[in-house]
Amino acid sequence: MKKRKIMIVFSILLLVLAGGLTLVHIFSVPKPEEVLTAYMQLIEAGNYEEMYQRIDADSKEQIAQEDFVSRNKNIYDGISARNISISVTDSGSENGKKLVSYSTTMDTSGGKVTFDNRAAFVRDKQYGYALVWDDSLIFPDLLKEDKVRVKTEKGKRGRIVDREGNVLAEDGTADSVGIVPGKLPEDRKTALAALAQLLMVSEESMETKLGAGWVKEDSFVPIKTISKGNGEMKKKLLEIPGVMITDVDARVYPTGGAAAHLTGYVQSVTAEDLEKYADKEYTSASVIGKVGLESLYEDILRGVDGCEIYIADKDGKKKRDIIARSAKDGTDVQLTIDLNLQMALYQKLQSDKGCAVVINPKTGETLALVSTPAYDPNAFVVGMSTGEWNTLNEDEAKPMYNRFKATFCPGSSMKPLTAAIGLSSGAFTADEDFGHSGRSWQKDTSWGDYYVTTLKAYGGTANLRSALVYSDNIYFAKAALKIGAEDMRGQLLNFGFDESFPYTFGLDASSFGSEQQFSGEINLADSGFGQGAMLVNPVHMASIYSAFVNEGNMIAPYLIKTEKPENVFIIEGVISKEIADEIKNDLIQVVEDAGGTAHSAQIQGKTLAGKTGTAEIKASQSDTTGTELGWFNAFTVDTADEDARLAVLMVEDVKERGGSHYVLPLAETVFGGLTDE
Repeated sequence: MKKRKIMIVFSILLLVLAGGLTLVHIFSVPKPEEVLTAYMQLIEAGNYEEMYQRIDADSKEQIAQEDFVSRNKNIYDGISARNISISVTDSGSENGKKLVSYSTTMDTSGGKVTFDNRAAFVRDKQYGYALVWDDSLIFPDLLKEDKVRVKTEKGKRGRIVDREGNVLAEDGTADSVGIVPGKLPEDRKTALAALAQLLMVSEESMETKLGAGWVKEDSFVPIKTISKGNGEMKKKLLEIPGVMITDVDARVYPTGGAAAHLTGYVQSVTAEDLEKYADKEYTSASVIGKVGLESLYEDILRGVDGCEIYIADKDGKKKRDIIARSAKDGTDVQLTIDLNLQMALYQKLQSDKGCAVVINPKTGETLALVSTPAYDPNAFVVGMSTGEWNTLNEDEAKPMYNRFKATFCPGSSMKPLTAAIGLSSGAFTADEDFGHSGRSWQKDTSWGDYYVTTLKAYGGTANLRSALVYSDNIYFAKAALKIGAEDMRGQLLNFGFDESFPYTFGLDASSFGSEQQFSGEINLADSGFGQGAMLVNPVHMASIYSAFVNEGNMIAPYLIKTEKPENVFIIEGVISKEIADEIKNDLIQVVEDAGGTAHSAQIQGKTLAGKTGTAEIKASQSDTTGTELGWFNAFTVDTADEDARLAVLMVEDVKERGGSHYVLPLAETVFGGLTDE
């Protein structure tokens, strides 16, 4: 019995093979709607050759495979068809054919397109059913002689401008470098090698572009887009026979690196972007903000391209629209930035690792926001080679790192805050004499080998003013211990530590220890003069110092001109007016007093208040290989509200370069053009 069953199965297999069928076709014939779904999936995959295999023999008599592939590819690729899906609405039979009514939805360069259609099927040995094809299967009413046309209109992206309307980012033009194949010399290889070296592209990539099916002898074949300018490079490029340079639309950043970390940059959308933002009318030709304000304000800045997709008859006359969308321009974003100040600070800082934050402490307007070293955002727009990206990304100076968003050890620039906390808590008075302890001090022998050191010994009373003028680390270590860990912790939290500081850019939170706690007495003492685990964000620091200008109220800094906060102060009454005035007057002496650490920042005819800071970054007290950060925080005194300025200036690696004194000359750049009333 078992042998007989095996013989029957074997006989069936022979019949199947003889008939050119498969077991699937005998036991499970696909339904016409399943065949239609599979066909549509082939469109999405761009497998037009396989699509041709799925149509019936009569249809193949009407159109050759080459013409079928060309027709479908040109239309679907031309309209950037993607995310194609169908929904079957009805099915039936007519004249021996199976009929399927369905609705198609697809995303195109003009937006989402939906239309109803009907397909006919006949039985097929290989696929179960074959599709009866003509041009109307692409779009209803499309005839063999018709064309599908795409007409686009550019939607302009909004500009990013400063307070006076000076441009930081706008739509403009770049240079498209390409090759006209018919004009290449006989020694083609040498010409391409020279071009590859100048543009930092591979010869293989150029050959691939030159070998594309559309390329003719007189075609302009784009190879790489470069920024405007660089006349010397363009001269060398045009010396190569066959090379041509034309204008191409591009986002441009006239200030280059000066505002790079502020503006960020745009790039062409990716397939992932199109999928993620499928409801936002992006197309394969769109750009999208990647970092900085270009990303943060993408929905406001971006323009939407107008697009009309229509069927034209053999004479070029429009038969009907498939979709039509008007172009929409983006909206400008105006900043509170003073571009002249931004550029001047960048030029001073560009060879250093540092940052500058300048605000109006009376209004909260951000006047400058600089991070150095920087990158050229234009390079990201026009396209960067792998080598260029690796060079930028592996640079030890970290030009991609946005320093005004980060936190740093504040060093002695922290001392005015410690003073404010001590006076507010009643731990000591401004006139209290802490006594001199030389240049090194420890609370008692429980500290073992650890001593707090200070750079300068001075005479007279060791009170708050003297300690700020001479930047006495020992005084502020003692001050922190007098305040105590709990009061210090509570007051720092009141000043906005350990929480995200509200600002246009997401800023790293200022902090003072693990889980909002000090690790012990030594850590608390070190924190009093800005060492220990103390980390402060520069924008937050500017707001803290604004309390000394605003009678104890911390200003709310803002960057976008139309987004002025409803409440000008982010924290009101963080200290009293009397304490704010005391510290302000002491900080004036840091600059005015001949022995003050910031005396060299004094500007003739102006009254400045400020505090220097040199933060040591080292593994231990005995470490001699560590580096230093230099700070200078300063503000104007008795100027009109509209002219008030407060600057937080920081430079890394100032060891052996004068410490915080390396930073002091920047004061002239920030305050030099101002006068007291």
